Amino acid sequence: MSSRRTALVVGAGIGGLTAAAALRDAGWDVEIHERATELRAAGSGLSVMSNAIAALRSADLDPGLAERGQVLRSYHVRTTRGRLIREFPFPSIIRRLGVPSVLITRSALQQALLEATDGIPLHLDSAAEDFTVDEATGRVTVRFADGREACGDVLVGADGFNSAMRRRLVGPEESRDSGYICWLALTPFSHPRFTPGSVTHYWGSGQRFGLVDMGGGLLYWWGTKNMPARLSHGWKGGKADVRQAFAGWADEVRKAIEVTPEEAILAVPSRDRVFLERWGRGPVTLLGDAAHPMLTSLGQGSGMAIEDAVVLARRLRGATDVAGALRAYENERRGRTRGLVAASRSVSDFEQSENPVRRPVRDAYFRFLPERRLTEILEGALTFPGAPGASHVPSREEGAHVRQAG
Repeated sequence: MSSRRTALVVGAGIGGLTAAAALRDAGWDVEIHERATELRAAGSGLSVMSNAIAALRSADLDPGLAERGQVLRSYHVRTTRGRLIREFPFPSIIRRLGVPSVLITRSALQQALLEATDGIPLHLDSAAEDFTVDEATGRVTVRFADGREACGDVLVGADGFNSAMRRRLVGPEESRDSGYICWLALTPFSHPRFTPGSVTHYWGSGQRFGLVDMGGGLLYWWGTKNMPARLSHGWKGGKADVRQAFAGWADEVRKAIEVTPEEAILAVPSRDRVFLERWGRGPVTLLGDAAHPMLTSLGQGSGMAIEDAVVLARRLRGATDVAGALRAYENERRGRTRGLVAASRSVSDFEQSENPVRRPVRDAYFRFLPERRLTEILEGALTFPGAPGASHVPSREEGAHVRQAG
């Protein structure tokens, strides 16, 4: 019989798969339990920024993301008609850090992480609903919807925004709506203003739009529009409504919508939760969206899940006090994730403004913010605190810079 201890990972998303791979490397036997009956990534894209790549490298995990996606080369913010507001210094920061940021589809990232977890048991249609802890042994038993059980030495709740493991820990909670809907799509695309490795955001009144190059002529676009929660959470519109929402915007924005098949457009409400200060007890902990869901404004949701997973595995490597190692992981991650949750909401509120007074102030603030200050803000998020030589951990106040213009 193996003397290795067992970690039960609930959830096969980005954080769960990364945690499984990192924990195996740290000497643990791992089982993954996923509620879905099949693994199917949503038709959207995301950014795996330099901090997340550095975290993966620190754990000796290199799934070759740069070869599966597109390395970020430029980042611009423009008006609705395409006039430049500001070029953000991501490329120079990335060069200085020596770690790329990668624009990649969810399906490509999922496939990379599945390959990294090859050989780890993955149980689909395995909906975890409850757990109990044996106080005598310290072991945890997870119960599933179909009556099955699994026992382990650690339980990692990586089951996303609607985490059953979080609900079991803290009880029912209300989500916080952002006040807008988000439309997402992937589509083949070409345009003179859509260049390799480019990220371009367009800011309007209570609306935003983004064009992100996934590589190989594939575009990931997203659009937002202020909307009451009662409408965004059950949106019944179609492509014509999206087209109308961005009528008169830059040509590349309108063309992106036009060439996208209606069935490829996803509509999702934008929401987060009040920050959770306590992520676990005993041999149980949370990571990623289960622990600290955040709005998408900073593009760091996947990055924080990856960082969580790497720090968790590092804390559990060789640990004799499992519960103590889990609390140390939570303590190490709490400050950074709290700051980015707050910053994501602050940036979201600021950028979505439709107040006729605040909008020009918003644009002017970012246009004239000193380059050095902007670089400091961005570099804090792009630096993995666990990387050699890293010392800066972004705090809540780093998101507050956007309030200064309000």
